[in-house]
Amino acid sequence: METLIMHPQSKDQLLALKAIAKAWKISVETSPYNPDFVAMVKKAEKRGNYKEIDPTDIWGSLGLK
Repeated sequence: METLIMHPQSKDQLLALKAIAKAWKISVETSPYNPDFVAMVKKAEKRGNYKEIDPTDIWGSLGLK
């Protein structure tokens, strides 16, 4: 099956899409993240303006060891 990502432009459109999905018994997932935050992260990723942290060596990956 395909996954569709829809971007409703109003609250009415969102409610209509949710109603259709419920009527057709289609599962719906929502993102727990604020769309503005997601856009900021993606923009920083494109610029290369971020630092990857190794969870097994946090201090070392920050250069503080």
